[in-house]
Parts: sequence; structure tokens; C-alpha cells
Amino acid sequence: VQLQASGGGLVQAGGSLRISCAASGRTSSTYYMGWFRQAPGKEREFVAAISWSGDSIRYIDSVKGRFTISRDNAKNTVTLQMNSLKAEDTAAYYCAAGQRDHQWNYWGQGTQVTVSS
Repeated sequence: VQLQASGGGLVQAGGSLRISCAASGRTSSTYYMGWFRQAPGKEREFVAAISWSGDSIRYIDSVKGRFTISRDNAKNTVTLQMNSLKAEDTAAYYCAAGQRDHQWNYWGQGTQVTVSS
């Protein structure tokens, strides 16, 4: 499975940004898809995850109410809509996939999100 992330960029605090990740290859292994982020000098942290059907979604507390994860199975993509962005959201964002939640077997390259205050 190959994961290709796109859509990062620079945005002012309070603004919005959408990042996407396209999966290719053995997409039957992408039952769960998710986003993680890593800020400079910090460990990578979980951000959001979604199941194949979309009936199981979870977020880290700090993004609840601001970020929305969704997926389009026909296009094998997962999207993270980020609203009300804060400077602390600045990080490289990575998409991940696996057959079960909490078991991330596949990783994409990072896409940088920078929020200026």
C-alpha cells in the first residue's frame, strides 16, 4: 500500500486548510485510515482515524470540534478538514492505514502545515 499526502501549506491562525491522502496498491488493507502529526522537537501524535464505513471515528481531544476526517472509498482517499487552526497545530502531518484501529502498518510521507499567529 502506498499513501500519498497532499494539501499542506501556510495559513493564518483561525484559518482553514484541507489535507488529503490517496491510497494505492492493496487498498483492502486500508480498513482504517488516519492522520498523525509531528511538530519539531516533539513525538509523533495521533490526530484522527476513520473506519472503512465511517461509523467509527475518533479524534485527539485538542482537535475535536475543529477538525473533521472523512473518506471516499471509491477514490481511496482520506481527507482532514482543519478549521479554526492554531499555531500549535503546526506540524508535519502523516497519513496512515491499517486493517485495524491502533495498528498502523502503512505510512505516507508528511505534508507540512504551518499556522502563523
